[in-house]
Amino acid sequence: MTEIRALSGKPVADLTLEAVRAGEVSVADLRIHPETLERQAVVAEQHGNPQLAENLRRAAELTQLPDDDVLGIYEALRPGRSTAAQLTVLAESLADRGLPRCAALVAEAADVYARRGLTA
Repeated sequence: MTEIRALSGKPVADLTLEAVRAGEVSVADLRIHPETLERQAVVAEQHGNPQLAENLRRAAELTQLPDDDVLGIYEALRPGRSTAAQLTVLAESLADRGLPRCAALVAEAADVYARRGLTA
């Protein structure tokens, strides 16, 4: 079995309370690695939960972004916060940044929000 690591590369086994007290653990050590999310996605698929698997794969893509960008996406997706055109631009930006699953979700949201009157 592959050793589970934080996004920083530090083995999860090294993330102990003692390490925290000694100042040896940073915020980057507490972020999940995209490979861990992919392994969780595989388990979800094996147990008949493809929606959860897709969510986990989108989360894996989001690990590439700074926190402020993730929060910006969340804010943009709140009903009434963005126009359909703004969401389409955001989807294109995500695709250009190598986040195809997230881009597809935002593009779908642009369409659905427009049809349901949820755009700004």
